Amino acid sequence: MSTAEVPARQRLLTIGAVCGQLKAEFPDVSISKIRYLEDQGLISPRRTRGGYRLFSAEDVERLQTILRLQRDEFLPLRVIREELAAGAGKERRRRRGALAAAEEELDLERLCERTGITPERARELEEFGLLEARVEGGRRRYTETDAEIAIACETLARFGIAPRHLRAFRSAADREAGLLEAIVAPALRSRNPERRRAGLEDLQTLAATAQALSELLFWRNVRRLAG
Repeated sequence: MSTAEVPARQRLLTIGAVCGQLKAEFPDVSISKIRYLEDQGLISPRRTRGGYRLFSAEDVERLQTILRLQRDEFLPLRVIREELAAGAGKERRRRRGALAAAEEELDLERLCERTGITPERARELEEFGLLEARVEGGRRRYTETDAEIAIACETLARFGIAPRHLRAFRSAADREAGLLEAIVAPALRSRNPERRRAGLEDLQTLAATAQALSELLFWRNVRRLAG
């Protein structure tokens, strides 16, 4: 079968072709940088018998995720490695890309089914402001983000951290979001489509940077605990 007949997802690219493909979004990318990411164990392209690197479509997607996490969230390679191992890179990109889009909604039964929590636990999480239900026709509706929050809360509960102990997380998130709101609210409320679009882009950049800063400060403290 010729190269032209190979499905796009199965085609293998040389490092030069990959570098050229990424240049449009990442002008500073270079062959030496891609080799460095390989040396750091972040990517593992296959090799020919002659030692030439060949990249699959999945390898290129992984590279794009790494470069975006560096550019948009200023994450060090160590943290990026952890993000990729946890499968969080794609999830973060999905959430940022859907900033202005409505999330899928779940009723209480589906929320409990998806997260493994009980209705009583859901009510407790709501009581402490960790879940936010929208009531429609007497039924409570939750978002996909609520489901992820519930899962995180249940993981912490296994270590004895009850919902009442997590109010500090909610308060900190409210303060951070309030700061961003003060900056971008005028643009988001504008009737001018271009100004609103610019406001959404600014909000995305601000949110990613603020999140990166919070994580860096948090992990610095955790490293102190580890000695």
